[in-house]
Amino acid sequence: MGNNIGGATKKTKVMKINGEILTLKTPITTLEVVKDYPGHVLLESEAVKKFGVRAKPLEPEQELKPTKIYFLVELPLFPKEEIITSNNKVTRRVKSDVYMNAQDRLECLMLSRRSASDLSISKPSNGAVVQLKMKLPRSVVQKLIEESRDETEVAEKIMDLCMHNS
Repeated sequence: MGNNIGGATKKTKVMKINGEILTLKTPITTLEVVKDYPGHVLLESEAVKKFGVRAKPLEPEQELKPTKIYFLVELPLFPKEEIITSNNKVTRRVKSDVYMNAQDRLECLMLSRRSASDLSISKPSNGAVVQLKMKLPRSVVQKLIEESRDETEVAEKIMDLCMHNS
């Protein structure tokens, strides 16, 4: 048996976002790979590992290197393009000078995502009935019912509890 010179052809791997792997023979350019996937770009795996979402896409004429792994991803539209394409209206955004830490932003996000059934108050008009919806643990409601004589007293205790918490 002798030595083998020039062995097998080198291949490169391209991974799609869904985990599917394409094995391609080199030499091949980025343009040849992405021509079947409009709106997609190729990213080097090392660049993604190092820079994350800020990794630069490969140039269309750049050749893929053998034994390297590349990611085939679809780039999202820029916010300016989305604003212009949706009904040709440009929305204005105001940058506030309020700086919040991560926990404050999380609390604000959780409060803004509450549904209307969690807490809704309608404005009274000249002594009309006020409707208040709130979530209470069952144990608290059971305790209030047991301690009260009738529904009116339960409602009063719930209102006291609401006023005490706010």
